[in-house]
Amino acid sequence: MKAEVIRHQRAQETLTAERCFISEMVNDGDQGISIAQARVEPGITTAWHELDGVNEHYVILSGEGKMELGKAKPKSVKAGDVVCIPAGTRQRITNTGLRDLVFLCICQPGFSEKCYKSLE
Repeated sequence: MKAEVIRHQRAQETLTAERCFISEMVNDGDQGISIAQARVEPGITTAWHELDGVNEHYVILSGEGKMELGKAKPKSVKAGDVVCIPAGTRQRITNTGLRDLVFLCICQPGFSEKCYKSLE
């Protein structure tokens, strides 16, 4: 790892098949983690999915929603909450608010397309 400042470029966000917008912040394979910003529009529920071999944390930055993990009852989330998602855990999130739900997705090891498993 080298000492540096990386500027987040939200303009490069992409609408995914998961029904949310993602913009990669850090994912160079050298750091053992990846960080992306996710944005879910009001009323949208992301697709059921899991990450194989990758632990994930959501850090809720703004908005509010309902998080579903495994077979547990849904839990409400809001700005300041952190959601811990062990590798292989079925997950999805719903924006229950009137404005965008924005959160960081921090993956360890870093996210790659091959770890993503759609459950729909």
